[in-house]
Amino acid sequence: MAAPVPLRSDFDAEGLRALAKGSRDPAQTRRLLAVSAIYAGGPRTQAAALGGVGLQTVRDWVVAFNVHGPDGLIGGKAPGARPRLNAEQRDALRTLVEQGPMPAAHGVVRWRLVDLAQILFEDHGVSVSEQTLSRVLRGMGDRKLSARPRHHAQDPDDSPAFKKASPPAWRRSRRPQAASR
Repeated sequence: MAAPVPLRSDFDAEGLRALAKGSRDPAQTRRLLAVSAIYAGGPRTQAAALGGVGLQTVRDWVVAFNVHGPDGLIGGKAPGARPRLNAEQRDALRTLVEQGPMPAAHGVVRWRLVDLAQILFEDHGVSVSEQTLSRVLRGMGDRKLSARPRHHAQDPDDSPAFKKASPPAWRRSRRPQAASR
């Protein structure tokens, strides 16, 4: 069995309990109280029971406390998966979208997500789903726009004849008459 990780010497049990009392983060309070139990001379199993976790988690708390002090016991958000497209690939995508497609070279007259994904795969070797590509483009400030459909034989001079007439202007209701007795 390995020796426990020693705690920093610039804190004590009473000081940690006072910090826990003033903390607004419940998770940090629980962790500070667990570490203060170790400072008070209690076994690490008691600190684990006090924190409601296992011994390995208590060890992780002690390591974080030793490095960052009480702020190391504030729970942070997990970093998540790394982005599919790096900065260079995003710049290439931005340039591609801003230039627009060339029908002779790309074979399309407007970009679709599937076309952009195919070009990214061919040029950069990165496979991106249409959903992810849509999210990346939205993050860069682009939106999916499409023109309003128009019939090829539509005559702009005839369109006023097919428009609906506006409803008549509204009128104020009559005043209610006083109830007679």
